[in-house]
Amino acid sequence: MKTKNRYLINKSFSTISIMSIILMVIALSVIIIPIIYNGLSAFVFYGTVEFRRVEYDIFARGDKIALDAEIAKTNKFRDKVYSYIDNFEKEINSSPPAIKYKYKPEVDALKSSLMYLFGPRNKSKKTLLLRNTYGQTRWSHCLKALKEINYLETWDYSNPNKMGEKVLSPRRTLFKGTSLEPVFDILTENNLKDMMHPKLTFYWRFLTDTSHDAYFFGGIWAAILGTIYLTIGAMIFAVPVGIISAIYLSEYADEGFVLNLIRSCINTLAGVPSIVFGLFGLAFFINTLELSKSKSVLAGSATLALLILPTIIRAAEEAIKSVAHTYKEASIGLGASKWHTIIKIIIPTALPGILTGIVLSMGRAAGETAPIIFTAAVSVGKPLKLLDTLTQPTQALSWNIYNLCTEHESVEKIRHVQYGMVLVLLSIVLILNATAIITRARISKKLKGQK
Repeated sequence: MKTKNRYLINKSFSTISIMSIILMVIALSVIIIPIIYNGLSAFVFYGTVEFRRVEYDIFARGDKIALDAEIAKTNKFRDKVYSYIDNFEKEINSSPPAIKYKYKPEVDALKSSLMYLFGPRNKSKKTLLLRNTYGQTRWSHCLKALKEINYLETWDYSNPNKMGEKVLSPRRTLFKGTSLEPVFDILTENNLKDMMHPKLTFYWRFLTDTSHDAYFFGGIWAAILGTIYLTIGAMIFAVPVGIISAIYLSEYADEGFVLNLIRSCINTLAGVPSIVFGLFGLAFFINTLELSKSKSVLAGSATLALLILPTIIRAAEEAIKSVAHTYKEASIGLGASKWHTIIKIIIPTALPGILTGIVLSMGRAAGETAPIIFTAAVSVGKPLKLLDTLTQPTQALSWNIYNLCTEHESVEKIRHVQYGMVLVLLSIVLILNATAIITRARISKKLKGQK
């Protein structure tokens, strides 16, 4: 009976474990698949003639002659739309004031929507914001803009039992019976292709271009470079201190109350909310030690180092403790000093575990947001040179993802940039984790004498 009960319990735990794994895979799929799908839209999309204008004007890419020919071809179709508007404006300007005041605001609204889609009619005229100099660069955005041109969004509050319901009404009804009404027969998806010339585009320079006009144009290189600076800086501070601390705790410190207290403090530090590290970094590294006058990569790296230090210490200590005691005895028995034994025998043997902790800590440092809010991160800026990291703040993927999703003035219009950043950051973390696994496996084989 006991054997049967034990068998049932084992089966139950096995079933629960399998179900947990399945649920975890499903949960990860629900999260990761949309990130991959939407993130790839930052790299692969249908770019319009406006996108190619941006590429040439800002980044000096493309063939000027071919681009001018393409612009001239699209302008022929756009001019048909503008000719209807010009003729109608002439009509209402010569009409009685009542007719003019009735249609003038509606025509201005239509022209504003067309400028959002096509950009300004005078292509040589530069505006303060780049987003107002060019039309829509992506075909998906063109379709949304076309819908806003053809339909007016209103709200119906007639039902007192419900909140206001959004209602889309055709804009052409405002001009029914006028000479402007036929323009809406031109403003269709098929004709829009002739006006925008969408082409399948692989924009790999999203990774290497700098952003322009608050990420409306360009790429995310400054944020990637800032993330690299912060992560490497954190490791420069944390790795030596963490390994030395682990060596002391495992090889030199005597067991007792003090050692238990130190380990308790390390464990407690690992559980402190990351926002607390950010506030501490601001108060200590910037205001007290004055590592920099304000936010800087240096202060942010030092703050991140404190955040990941407990992880590195615990991983290194456990790796050192896992080294067989016979290795130490054999080394000391042959006349080697304790320090020589640690450097030549223990650390190389424990290296797989130490590297795993280091690389996993790098992944955490790359993905943290709260510690760098007060110490290092800014929303916009140019890529920093190496020496600038001592005094200047930087963009970072984690902070910019949060900022673009919550504080950007045009969240929906740059949704592809947000998902692109998430995909890049996720890829960086996955690459670091894969590196840890591969490195650990190779070093373990080497230590076992396998090729």
